[in-house]
Amino acid sequence: MILQKLPYYFLLLSLSYAPSLAFSFSQSKELFNQAKNYEGSSDLVNLEYHMGPVLASPINVYIIWYGDWSLSQQSTIRDFLYSFSSPAPYPSVADWWRTVRLYTDQTGSNITGNIVLSGEFYDTRYSHGAYLSRLDMQSIIRTAVNKRAMALNPHSGLYLVLTSHDVQVQDFCRAVCGFHYFTFPNIVGVTVPYAWVGYSGAQCPGMCAYPFAWPGYSGSSSSPPRNKEGHNIMRAPNGDVGVDGMISVLAHELAEVSSNPLVNAWYAGDDPTAPTEIADLCLGVYGSGAGGGYVGKVDKDTWGNAYNVNGVRGRKFMVQWVWDPVKKRCYGPNAID
Repeated sequence: MILQKLPYYFLLLSLSYAPSLAFSFSQSKELFNQAKNYEGSSDLVNLEYHMGPVLASPINVYIIWYGDWSLSQQSTIRDFLYSFSSPAPYPSVADWWRTVRLYTDQTGSNITGNIVLSGEFYDTRYSHGAYLSRLDMQSIIRTAVNKRAMALNPHSGLYLVLTSHDVQVQDFCRAVCGFHYFTFPNIVGVTVPYAWVGYSGAQCPGMCAYPFAWPGYSGSSSSPPRNKEGHNIMRAPNGDVGVDGMISVLAHELAEVSSNPLVNAWYAGDDPTAPTEIADLCLGVYGSGAGGGYVGKVDKDTWGNAYNVNGVRGRKFMVQWVWDPVKKRCYGPNAID
C-alpha cells in the first residue's frame, strides 16, 4: 500500500547550496570509451538513503516550452509523459518506471506511479533571453506562474523547463544535458522540485543525443558503426534526433528528481553537493550487455529505428536504465535476464 507523502514544503533544505550545484546529467567522454558500468556489479555501488522525501504523492507535471517548438516536437514529448500512467505493450514506459517506484521514503512510501500532465506554458517571447544561467530556470517558472498560465503547486507540482534549439544554457553541451533541483522561496515563492532539459539536435547531438548521434570526442580510433544508408546505426524512433535524445535525458532527470527531490534522499557518495544518483549509475546503459560504448541489446522497428520501451499511441522510445535497489544493478524492462 502506497502511503501519502508529506508535502514538499514540510522538509525544506537550507538555501546555502549554490544554484550552480544543481544536479546534472552529462554524457561524458567516459561513457563512450569504456565507461564505468555497474550492470551486475553490486559490490561497486554504495547507494544510500539519507532520510529525505521522495515523490510519493501523485505528481502533477507542468511544462514550460521555452523558445521555438514545433507541434510535432511537443507531441512526442507529451506522449512520453502520458505513457507513465497509461497502458502500452510490454516493455512500456510504465514498466520502466516500476524500477524507479521501488525507492521509498522513511515511512515506507514508494515513489508514485501516478504522473499527470497538468499544465503548459508557451514562453515564445524568450522572457529571459536566449542565453540562460542555471538560476534563470527558477525565474522562468516564476514568470509562468505570475502570468497565471499555470498553478504554483507546492504539494505535488513538478516543473519542467524545456529549452529549444536556439537557446543557450550555462554549461549545456559542455558539462550537462539536463539537471534537476528545487526552487528557492525568495525567487518562486515556495520550494518545489523542477528539472531542465535542452534540445541538443542543433547544438551538441553527439553529446546529449547519443546513441542517435555519434560523439566526435569519444576518443575511439575506429569509425562509428554504420547502417546500409551510411548513417549512425541507431536511428531515432520518432524521427527527431534532438527530441529523441531529450526523451532519455528527461527520463534520467525524472527518475532522479523523484528519488532525490530535495537533495537529501537517495544517492551514492558522501558529498550531497556532488551526489551520484540512481540514473547516474547507469549512463549509456539501454539494454543487456551494455558497456564500453555499446548501449546493449535493444529492439528495432520495421524501419530500423532503435527503441527499448513502448508508449501511448504506438510511440516507441529509447530511455536509459536506472539502478534497481533490489537487484543491485542497472535494470530495464527490456532486460533479457
